[in-house]
Amino acid sequence: MGIFEARGDQFIYDHEPIQLISGAVHYFRIVPEYWRDRLLKLKACGFNTVETYVPWNFHEPKPGKFRFGGMADIERFLRIAAELGLHVIVRPSPYICAEWEFGGLPAWLLADSDMQLRCHYKPFLDRVDAYYDELMPRLAPFQCTKGGPIIAMQIENEYGSYGNDGRYLRYLKDAMIRRGVEVLLFTSDGPTDALLQGGSVPGVLATANFGSSPASSFAKLREYEAEGPLMCMEYWNGWFDHWGKPHHTRDAEDVAAVFGEMLAAGASVNFYMFHGGTNFGFCSGANAQLHNHYEPTATSYDYDAPLDETGQPTAKYGAVREAIARHTGVSFTPAVNEELMPAPAERIAYGVLEMQEQGNLFGQLDALSEAVRSTVPLPMEKVGQSYGFIVYTTRISGPRPMEQLHVQEVRDRALVFVNEAFVGVIERAEKEQTVSFEVPAGGAELRIVVENMGRINYGPYLKDRKGITEGVRLGFQFLFDWSIHPLPLEDVSAIVYGEAAVKEQKQPFFCRAHLDVERPADTFIDMSGWTKGVVFVNGFNLGRYWSRGPQKTLYVPAPLLQEGANEIIVFELHGTTERAIRFTDSPMLDGDVKSQ
Repeated sequence: MGIFEARGDQFIYDHEPIQLISGAVHYFRIVPEYWRDRLLKLKACGFNTVETYVPWNFHEPKPGKFRFGGMADIERFLRIAAELGLHVIVRPSPYICAEWEFGGLPAWLLADSDMQLRCHYKPFLDRVDAYYDELMPRLAPFQCTKGGPIIAMQIENEYGSYGNDGRYLRYLKDAMIRRGVEVLLFTSDGPTDALLQGGSVPGVLATANFGSSPASSFAKLREYEAEGPLMCMEYWNGWFDHWGKPHHTRDAEDVAAVFGEMLAAGASVNFYMFHGGTNFGFCSGANAQLHNHYEPTATSYDYDAPLDETGQPTAKYGAVREAIARHTGVSFTPAVNEELMPAPAERIAYGVLEMQEQGNLFGQLDALSEAVRSTVPLPMEKVGQSYGFIVYTTRISGPRPMEQLHVQEVRDRALVFVNEAFVGVIERAEKEQTVSFEVPAGGAELRIVVENMGRINYGPYLKDRKGITEGVRLGFQFLFDWSIHPLPLEDVSAIVYGEAAVKEQKQPFFCRAHLDVERPADTFIDMSGWTKGVVFVNGFNLGRYWSRGPQKTLYVPAPLLQEGANEIIVFELHGTTERAIRFTDSPMLDGDVKSQ
């Protein structure tokens, strides 16, 4: 057993002072086969602690249906950390932000039109309690007080950036303690008056999140935490990417210099991120600081971290390790490196793969999902869907002259078809977008394919229902009587394929081919020439691609491949100038922009 506490201005572990040098590594963004590799590299860099969030929606995808296996096997992750002698800081929801879909909150909460989030609202707290009943008993045995690696756990996350409900925060604290949490509890917020006032809990250690100016940030923290160890719980040493924006980078020497300043001041530090990983599937979130100024996060969560998206050390890794060596006096000898540092993962460029089979979307909607009939076009959450796409179909009488189609509050991107002919895209934007068309005398079928690009994960617009959230008008007339097909694409095995078409595509389509592999290795799929969609490898959703960039390739970890034939499916929304995808041995990004 171990005792970890805040005593005076120091952290104490087993009666000895300890300065935490921690790095964020999210198990849910890494295939389990690579968890040990990433944690070994953390330790080899001189870190003594690993920090991870716990996303509620990853563990309870449907109400009362929990999963703690595969990539969700947090207990396995904790065991590996313990085996490697690493301390663990756990930040266990209900909200995590993390550029993760809905900030880790389950989308099904939004099926209740009256739901209030992140406050002392009983229906919300009832769901949190049910989740904690499952989660906390799994974490409790791993506490240092029980001989495990967990030394501290967080209450909520950056709550001062959202609200000021102290009763809610105290409820979460008590809920954790009632379920056996004994380790040090803490909060983390930005270093400003409002944020620290709104997010702190009396008697609970407050920590700060920032990327620069540690002296002034810690000075502000000291105004609210008169005594106790100083800790930067999120040192933003890189940043995340949005679709359509340049890739963010930050100079390695600048990162190491700010880090060294904090170490010299005696502060403990948690790198956010040490290794970012990948937003596989539909797990990436989005930002919107102004209403409908919507910025979805890319699939790669590289974060310009010390370990890149694939787990390989960057220049930042070396600079950070040198800073640790200067401060601690630890010498990183070749012998130590050989013992701790895993060999680089093999990468193989498997070459060009021609997509030989094709299945158009509209002809097999009924095979992919059961239609829901509704007078109005319901949002995803009202039909029991969390992620992916949703298709709305109705009939319009004719004739009608050219008129504008208005999709009121589209979330987030709609493709509009009239009699299966593509007429345009309506995207979520600050200024309303419309498309226009005529309706012939015999009437027309209107079909709208809406993509959920990721729920907002930070700020005042968290309540981000997806699909068509209000209604559809042609001119001033609302359209009623809809057939709705949810397309979460959790299972793509029902798709029927024919020969791949050569002509220009008129509707979204699936393509399939099989990649023959003699030796599975890390690889990347280059989606140049394709427009927008999703790629599946052996049924595993790699995530979104988009020609807007900055991301041009999708990372395929070796454990997703198998010897022999591997099924590759591409769901393309628009069309392609290629009939093939290319497997390469390196990622491709567009440009870079310096982050602060």
